[in-house]
Amino acid sequence: MEIGISTFVETTPDVKTREVISHAQRLREVVEEIVLADQVGLDVFGVGEHHRQDYAASSPAVVLAAAASQTKRIRLTSAVTVLSSADPVRVFQDFATLDGISNGRAEIMAGRGSFIESFPLFGYDLKDYDELFEEKLDLLLTLQKSEVVSWSGKHRPAINNLGVYPRPVQDPLPIWIGSGGNSESVIRAGLLGLPLVLAIIGGRPVQFAPLVQLYKQAAAQAGHDISKLTVASHSHGFVAEDDETAVNKFFPPTQQVMNVLGRERGWGHYDRVAFDAARSFEGALYAGDSETVAQKIIHLRKNVGITRFMLHVPVGTMPHADVMKAIELLGKEVAPIVREEVVKWEAMQ
Repeated sequence: MEIGISTFVETTPDVKTREVISHAQRLREVVEEIVLADQVGLDVFGVGEHHRQDYAASSPAVVLAAAASQTKRIRLTSAVTVLSSADPVRVFQDFATLDGISNGRAEIMAGRGSFIESFPLFGYDLKDYDELFEEKLDLLLTLQKSEVVSWSGKHRPAINNLGVYPRPVQDPLPIWIGSGGNSESVIRAGLLGLPLVLAIIGGRPVQFAPLVQLYKQAAAQAGHDISKLTVASHSHGFVAEDDETAVNKFFPPTQQVMNVLGRERGWGHYDRVAFDAARSFEGALYAGDSETVAQKIIHLRKNVGITRFMLHVPVGTMPHADVMKAIELLGKEVAPIVREEVVKWEAMQ
């Protein structure tokens, strides 16, 4: 059972002061967070790609590379790469470069992304949303398999027997499929035999169990060994010394972000009632002390089949010291509880 962190490197206004941290400062902070995650024994750190004022990381590979030479063991991944509006050749080269710097610890999480700003920014039409992803994923997987590539498609110039460099240390360079819970995307991942990561940020996580089974059924149908498949989840959360402290620190910035996004997308108002429901044992918010968070992750592993859990922290702007403390507790206290219990549970299966 792997445990790690994901972040969107947010630069939203501070709830109390209304001050906005600079992109430069937040980027430097997240590198420190990655280094700490490695030091406390976490397995993976993911950085999401966004192209908005309130997020600092438009190029996850660059951010991760800044931490690669300062870390030794932790895996470094995008979370996600917005593949539909990217050039798969550059994506592959960027992460192959990261793989070299980190000596074989890079991963790509390919997804459609939850925001659309990158489409007009890079000259793509949203009406091609699905077609772009399918075509570019095909090219990315072609690059993963072959050093010299011949490929043609509709939305990108053809490649005729050309080498793509540098080559990664890992063969193959891991490529995950990110999904928000769409059955079509989990079936695609299964048919391709690719690892799957689910964004579980609402509702009841156990409701994702049928999607994991659908993923495995599709993989088996395509002839893949389902025992080798890996399934990750990414969920909002925060760890503190006790439940009350975790809630008091995490609720205000989370509420602010959820309501900003809610106004953009037509969601209902996010209040303390919604927050408390989400942080209940069956909810999708992993906020509390180490024991609380650990038991929820164990529940997720046993009932959904997750083999990697990524705590998304922070949601909104939080003091860097609080985020660092949450990472420390996740690595030193939560992860050991989860790993020990999962080993016991699996031995009984």
